[in-house]
Amino acid sequence: MPDKKYYKEKPVISDVTEDNGDIIEGRNAVIEAVRSGRVLDKLYIQEGLQDNSINSMVSRLKGTGTVINRTKKQVMDQMSVTGKHQGVIARCAAYEYSEIEDIFKLAEDRGEDPFVIILDEIEDPHNLGAIIRTANLAGAHGVIISKHRASGLTAVVAKASAGALNYTPVVKVTNISKTIEELKDRGMWFACAAMDGEVMYKCNLKGSIGLVIGNEGSGVSRLVREKCDFTVSIPMKGEIDSLNASVAAGVLAYEIVRQRMN
Repeated sequence: MPDKKYYKEKPVISDVTEDNGDIIEGRNAVIEAVRSGRVLDKLYIQEGLQDNSINSMVSRLKGTGTVINRTKKQVMDQMSVTGKHQGVIARCAAYEYSEIEDIFKLAEDRGEDPFVIILDEIEDPHNLGAIIRTANLAGAHGVIISKHRASGLTAVVAKASAGALNYTPVVKVTNISKTIEELKDRGMWFACAAMDGEVMYKCNLKGSIGLVIGNEGSGVSRLVREKCDFTVSIPMKGEIDSLNASVAAGVLAYEIVRQRMN
């Protein structure tokens, strides 16, 4: 296992109210977090709230990957743990994100063809953490997640990953379809997990490959699926018709491991 850790643990910030280690409430606390360079997944600002400090905060976050949502006061009241959010709530990343180049560097260091797991709008943080854990154990060189409508690297995800976040690069991108196109230009090909796909034992999953896993309810989106080279399915014999997203990712990842070993 490599010595390098791909993420720095989050800095301790004073006067911060947190829930599960990843929620910050209150204008001053959030402003302090932004100034300290803390990685924010999402920033919720109450609708109609606008002044110099808010505008400065938003301006500073441009280009950082933070999703900024203008949210109704009633919704923010429901989100708040302290009841004193002052119209500003931030959801922080428990770990810093990596870059695409970190994935290729790790594959190069190991002398292996790149193997990535791409997650199309996985929303459950427990699923995300479990997939990152599986990715590490299956020898994947990184996990790519979407910026919108998806879980980020929260404290819940870190706990569910059982330490794998320290060794597995996780990259957050704005557009999964565009990212797949860019990776294809670098010699990768992509298998999309789908119930109507070719049974995994009949698919060639060797070489430089990306495994695409979809949303827990709707699966892989049409646009992302169209960018993949083929679809792959898991044979199922029971009365229900689907597996949990993290379980499906584990089964397919280990079919890739099996084929690589052979």
